Amino acid sequence: MSFKIVVDSCCELPEEYLQDPRFEIVPLGLEVGDYRIQDDESFNQAEFLKKVAESPQCPRSACPSPEKFREAYCTEAEHVYAITLSSHLSGSYNSAVLGMNLYREKYGKKQIHVVDSESASCGETQIVKKLVELEEQGLPFEEIVKQIEEFRSNMHTYFVLDNLETLRKNGRLTGVKALVASTLSIKPIMAGDKGNIVQRGQSIGMKKALRRMAEIILEEVGDAQHRTLMITHCNAPDRAETIKKLLTDKVQFRDCLIMDTRGVSSMYANDGGVIVTV
Repeated sequence: MSFKIVVDSCCELPEEYLQDPRFEIVPLGLEVGDYRIQDDESFNQAEFLKKVAESPQCPRSACPSPEKFREAYCTEAEHVYAITLSSHLSGSYNSAVLGMNLYREKYGKKQIHVVDSESASCGETQIVKKLVELEEQGLPFEEIVKQIEEFRSNMHTYFVLDNLETLRKNGRLTGVKALVASTLSIKPIMAGDKGNIVQRGQSIGMKKALRRMAEIILEEVGDAQHRTLMITHCNAPDRAETIKKLLTDKVQFRDCLIMDTRGVSSMYANDGGVIVTV
């Protein structure tokens, strides 16, 4: 069966997927003061981070319109999947669902499934890779939908950022009750909980925070050999390699992938942020 996978631009797609017509990225909008861009293939991370550093205003994102998703669903592929960042963090999921309804109103019924990643960044990538694996097994659409929802619910997301202000000012930390201000080099270790952001710990300094995050991951993920370790970083390859080593020195993962963040993830992670999903 033929398939197409649509993702919003919070997802970091591996290089081999970027030129593959079975994959399409629907971009979010990014703005820093008067500077407005689409998070597409023209995104320049260094330029964007410079704008963020220079602006007194907090950067913001705008989710894609339902029409953009509807257009992405226009394909001869028999199975279509859309993966979005957590519905608790963005309106992207709702737009993808509305886009599916618009498609069906105009073109009739089609096998489309929208996945709320309950994560972001490489969390979406995890779901993409799993969908490809399930499709290559030749499973029926209904069985793939069932398995991908179960996979999503068993996925773990963690992150440590140098700066939490973008998340805070954009209202993405409302569920975090005991968050320590990111001053005096205190780095909270954060995680996803059914799409919401929660705090799992804190350390003084990034090195200790990465070490503590690795400890938490090892405590909570018991079947590492069956999981892919994915790490995204915002202009911080050394930190990504550090967390990889801290984890792979202790357990063996099925596979490991390190990527740099796209626009939306760069905005929220800020310069130096590291995100891990397993």
